[in-house]
Amino acid sequence: MATLFRTVLASVVALVSLGAITQQVRDQGATDTEIRIGNLMPYSGTLEIFGQIGKAEAAYFDMINERGGINGRKIRFMSYDDLSDASNAMDLTRILVETDNVLLMFGSFGTPDNLAVRKYLNERQVPQLFVASGDQDFGEPSAFPWTMGWQPSYREEGRIYANYIQAFYPGKKIVALWENDQFGVNCSRGWCKGWATSPTTSGSTSPMMSTISIWTATSRS
Repeated sequence: MATLFRTVLASVVALVSLGAITQQVRDQGATDTEIRIGNLMPYSGTLEIFGQIGKAEAAYFDMINERGGINGRKIRFMSYDDLSDASNAMDLTRILVETDNVLLMFGSFGTPDNLAVRKYLNERQVPQLFVASGDQDFGEPSAFPWTMGWQPSYREEGRIYANYIQAFYPGKKIVALWENDQFGVNCSRGWCKGWATSPTTSGSTSPMMSTISIWTATSRS
């Protein structure tokens, strides 16, 4: 949570430097008294636990406002429930940009949701900042200069898990289950990189899980 707050503070510092944002975007989302920031969170549905991220972000912006805002401007944090559904995310993002006139999107949760709106936001030059996902695709500034992630890479997480198991559980048989989506693919690639070997067994399971892979841990020098 402390890392999240430091990240939010970094975004606030970035907002102070509005000169770095195009005139078109500045006119849309910031006035002499207010800065409008958009956000999407799963406040309900199967992933509603992650809606706590949005509540924490809102509380932090409230604190900033209580302390006078940013150069006298108060932050209006507009956070909508997208049920962690990519189609909802697109519809709500259009509302935030075209109706609510937000300056930027901040800290929205989820890989599929953020990927669904990335092209749209970049075409309109609306910053998509501190995406709450560890997907590699949110670190492509040449292709999507208005998008910036912040979490550690899922691939690196997978590699770290594999290295840890090899170091502390040598000789043990390890079974890995992967989600059948982009999150699972990224984790599994990092995991495979960490093992630096192919699994002794690997096969398809159900639509919810892409594969079951089995390794035998060996000590790494």
